Amino acid sequence: MKKTILHIIDNLGRGGAETMLITVLKQLPEFNNIVVTLSPENEFGDELHCDRLFCIDMRSPLQAPLAAIRLRRIIKENQVSIVHSHLFWSTVVARLAVPKQVPLVTTIHAFVASSIEYRPWHMKMIEKLTYKIRKSKIVAVAKGALEEYFSFIEVEPHNACYLYTFVDTSVFKGASEKPASETFRIVTVGNLKEQKDHRFLLEAFKELKEENIHLDIYGKGPLQQELQKTIDEHQLNVTLKGQVTNIQEQIGRYDLFVMSSLYEGFALSVLEAMALGMPTLLTDIASFKEQCDDTAAYYKPGNKNDFLIQLHSLRNNRQQLAFLSRNCRKRALENYTLQKHLQGLKAIYSDALTEAQQPALALSFAK
Repeated sequence: MKKTILHIIDNLGRGGAETMLITVLKQLPEFNNIVVTLSPENEFGDELHCDRLFCIDMRSPLQAPLAAIRLRRIIKENQVSIVHSHLFWSTVVARLAVPKQVPLVTTIHAFVASSIEYRPWHMKMIEKLTYKIRKSKIVAVAKGALEEYFSFIEVEPHNACYLYTFVDTSVFKGASEKPASETFRIVTVGNLKEQKDHRFLLEAFKELKEENIHLDIYGKGPLQQELQKTIDEHQLNVTLKGQVTNIQEQIGRYDLFVMSSLYEGFALSVLEAMALGMPTLLTDIASFKEQCDDTAAYYKPGNKNDFLIQLHSLRNNRQQLAFLSRNCRKRALENYTLQKHLQGLKAIYSDALTEAQQPALALSFAK
């Protein structure tokens, strides 16, 4: 008889954690998979494969206790064997709701100390308190993220590991043929929000108005109008391309992939670029360095002059671009495949189920 896994996440808007979950669900046919969201947003449509989908309609953080009651009821009625939580508020609700006898696995998707979400003092307090109330198996998307999590919330690790995010190499399987162009074409992909720091890129492109360099930005988000206004006012060589579902067919046609994030967990869009053999220019932050090592070029965060120096250096050095392209794809194929991720994830689930059975076995022997 199949075991049932309940996956809880804030919503199903298109982001790294959400895309990762949607892809993994298709690869777990040996389980019954239930998906629970806190809010009803779903941008994946028919891409979502699960046995049941629930929305517990948590409209405010103050409703977390009520959401926990709803989640506990779903767990009981569906005889859930494992709960796997993603993102902050879903994890808080899960820690309040999941019975002690049901294993709880929590994925940490960010380097929390630098994350905007964790900056308010009460967020750290809530994370620490709920972890102490209900210790869960912590699975971080990077080694650095795992170390930072426990250091940041100031608790001793209970049961933890890291499991790298993946890129689906059956979809991202090599760069498309680049159209002939005298323009040096740059691309970035990511939601238009503070974390991605697209404002920095627009400031840099104010210095590039007279050069044959163009930037396309794929994604949507709350900063769209502000960014478009800046582009129009300064007549920048930048285009907002919106959100597309065939990004794998788009980004491989560019000369360079850039990402200006202030912080990341393990950026899916960078993994996708790596799998496509795209040379990348990234902010010099811990997550990108762990992810790419020497297969990317880096600039100091917020340093426009350094960004422009690195950009011009790459534009004028085709051999360096070719080196980065070749080696980043090799690194992705060796370390960040869906198959490797699934192998690690299924081992985590297996260990969790085994540990859950041990107290029951001990009790039966005692009788």
